[in-house]
Amino acid sequence: MTFDNTNMQYRVTLNTDLNLFIVFDKKDKNHVATGVTIEKAVQELQKTK
Repeated sequence: MTFDNTNMQYRVTLNTDLNLFIVFDKKDKNHVATGVTIEKAVQELQKTK
């Protein structure tokens, strides 16, 4: 799924083996973050930007 935040667009996947959400920056597929919730994963992605 692709989501649009006011600051960036990102894609979210769920790794069911690890129970982690993985968030990819839509403009840079190498810009990735993980979290136990979608919100935490997005926060981590924004920290690394």
